[in-house]
Amino acid sequence: MKKEHHDRKHWERGTLKPWLRTHPERKEEFRTLSGQPVEPVYSEDDLHHAREDALGLPGEFPFTRGVHPTMYRGRLWTMRQYAGFGTAAETNRRFRYLLEHGQTGLSVAFDLPTQMGYDADHDMAEGEVGRVGVSICSVEDMRALLDEIPLDEVSTSMTINATAPMLMAMYIVAAEETGADVVSLRGTVQNDILKEYAARGTYIYPPAESVKLALGLAAYLNEHVPKWNTMSVSGYHMREAGATAVQELAFTLADATAYVETARWAGVDAETFCSRLSFFFDAHSDLFEEVAKLRAARRMWARIVRDRFGIDSPRAQVLRFHTQTAGVSLTAQQPEVNVVRVALQALSAVLGGTQSLHTNSRDEALALPTEESARLALRTQQVIAEESGVANVVDPLGGSYYVEWLTDHIESQALEELHRIDAMGGATAAIEKGHYQRSIAKSAYEQQKAIEEGERIVVGVNRYEIDEPGRVETLKVNPALREEKTRSLRALRESRDGKGVEDALERLTAAAHDGAPTMALILECTRLRTTLGEMSKALEDAFGRYHPSGGAW
Repeated sequence: MKKEHHDRKHWERGTLKPWLRTHPERKEEFRTLSGQPVEPVYSEDDLHHAREDALGLPGEFPFTRGVHPTMYRGRLWTMRQYAGFGTAAETNRRFRYLLEHGQTGLSVAFDLPTQMGYDADHDMAEGEVGRVGVSICSVEDMRALLDEIPLDEVSTSMTINATAPMLMAMYIVAAEETGADVVSLRGTVQNDILKEYAARGTYIYPPAESVKLALGLAAYLNEHVPKWNTMSVSGYHMREAGATAVQELAFTLADATAYVETARWAGVDAETFCSRLSFFFDAHSDLFEEVAKLRAARRMWARIVRDRFGIDSPRAQVLRFHTQTAGVSLTAQQPEVNVVRVALQALSAVLGGTQSLHTNSRDEALALPTEESARLALRTQQVIAEESGVANVVDPLGGSYYVEWLTDHIESQALEELHRIDAMGGATAAIEKGHYQRSIAKSAYEQQKAIEEGERIVVGVNRYEIDEPGRVETLKVNPALREEKTRSLRALRESRDGKGVEDALERLTAAAHDGAPTMALILECTRLRTTLGEMSKALEDAFGRYHPSGGAW
């Protein structure tokens, strides 16, 4: 046994154990939020990597310490508050309100019918129009959503997947019609369909066809909207569904690897594709675990791009990511405590080197956020940026024995999971076999069991409860919204070139059926005022609607 480890065990027996006997409320064994055992103290002997290979300098391979040499000393992260509810006009007012209060980027939340390819007047949309995001059915809605917003100055992120080609087409056409230069547009479209089958569920078409649509959109944007990030590979939703930090990291990188391999097979230049790829991670409640996860993510992706794909371009090797605080951690009990949770989670994202950040609002366990709570969530980021001092130095936790050990440990475990996925045939095959789903479900069960048994403390839920919960004013969506949208859709269909729309939809179905590129046809349909639901149905006529087999779950 090394002397350091011997000394640590001696220190633990001589110092910690007697203290525990007089403080029985503390545990003898500690774990991270994801269940990793944590020793009481760490030293240089706990570090496994050669430091020069694992760390380097910020802005240099393997980018463990950050993607830019100066990080936030040169430019702060983009403060991109996620928002969307009701009509496009209502969401536009919220966007302008947030921009007036210092937000630096837009992030659009779409309602479930929009995500699932249904217009607001479809039977499947009843009860859901505008409830968890904005309802967008046509380019007219998109124009209202972006009204008076300088698209050549503000970057926009759109959390949309199955219907990403249609929503992106609406954004492009809206920009064209308002005089913006499409080449100058900046933003990100999530366009990550694989995680929908694994955790979130807003898929429409079978996996292979959906991946082809996603890559077709990416190829079009690479050529015509070169400043746009064509895909944001998301671990966030898998983490929210119950994945551990290790699973979130491994599944996200496995999905990204599958997209790059499929893009190469389809003839898309892998270096260009990787250069426009971004990622989306959760910032959960274990501060050090989240920092370590994000540092490990950069290192792992840089090595995957270099060693697996043979790409030497630093721009392609860099893992750029957006972070959102953990919605699943928010509690309806004592919702004001969520302000503290979000602040600590946001701090972990900043310490981990995020490129953009959304901070959840205190009332989101109850309803969509009010203007006041959304402003407070934005102010949380601004306090971290302007008052805390953490943005003054690059990778301020770098070199911490605990953080470096945890970074190495998370990377090692994530690599083991990646090897398992490779042995199954890659991410798509692993999802079709139900591996992701079973792993996430098992982890979610174990986490909930720990809360119910009191092993994991949630303040206000299973410890420090109060009898009289505070009252919080919540936002309510207009219940007559669907009727209003139905009337506007009827008027749109009556005013457009019906024959032109019909012909364009037929060409779209035929191209999709034949495996031909579809993005140019989707743009043609959009300019003709074809609705989201009509374009989605045209693709469904070619691909079918996907229903997972029971065995996969």
